[in-house]
Amino acid sequence: MRHKMYRYKIGTSAAHRRSLLRNLTVEMIEHGKIKTTLGKCRALKSFLEKMVTFAREDSIHHRRLASSRLGNNKGAVKRLFENVAPKYKGRSGGYTRIVKVPDGRVGDGAPMAYISFVE
Repeated sequence: MRHKMYRYKIGTSAAHRRSLLRNLTVEMIEHGKIKTTLGKCRALKSFLEKMVTFAREDSIHHRRLASSRLGNNKGAVKRLFENVAPKYKGRSGGYTRIVKVPDGRVGDGAPMAYISFVE
């Protein structure tokens, strides 16, 4: 039984989902705000907030955990620990915000949203 085992599946395989979340997280760390589908935003939110929680405590162990989850992207890990996480030292969660876009994507009408870091 898989009671209370919910995960955003995004209609992909597990490997593709991991890769997608990794790439979206790197883009968020680099740009601070991205536009994607609402389902991907909701899946990204929990993954990204766990990464910021790791980065709030700057230790070699947390850097290695972040590096393994970001696919050994050294630039993104460095930016996460030096630029993003220090802003949220005193905050206990809720580092991101999702804002829905009123119109769907052109072509298939998928609901779109912006995800950004809270200031």
